[in-house]
Amino acid sequence: MRTLYRSRTDRKLAGLCGGIGRRFGIDPGLIRIGFIAAGVFSFGTALLLYAVASIVLPNEPEWNGPPPREPFYN
Repeated sequence: MRTLYRSRTDRKLAGLCGGIGRRFGIDPGLIRIGFIAAGVFSFGTALLLYAVASIVLPNEPEWNGPPPREPFYN
């Protein structure tokens, strides 16, 4: 089972959207736009959930070897 982490490399604030994007294979920019839209339409509840998830979720583990290769999709 793969674990959800906050991204160390693709972060704007806390790395939450980068981690979600990496976990589910979605562009983190789309997730960021979704969080902003949800924050506006939910009167800040989504932003509160973002803050709680940023505290609860751990950073992804550090990698001391060569950088992992990006998957090649045809």
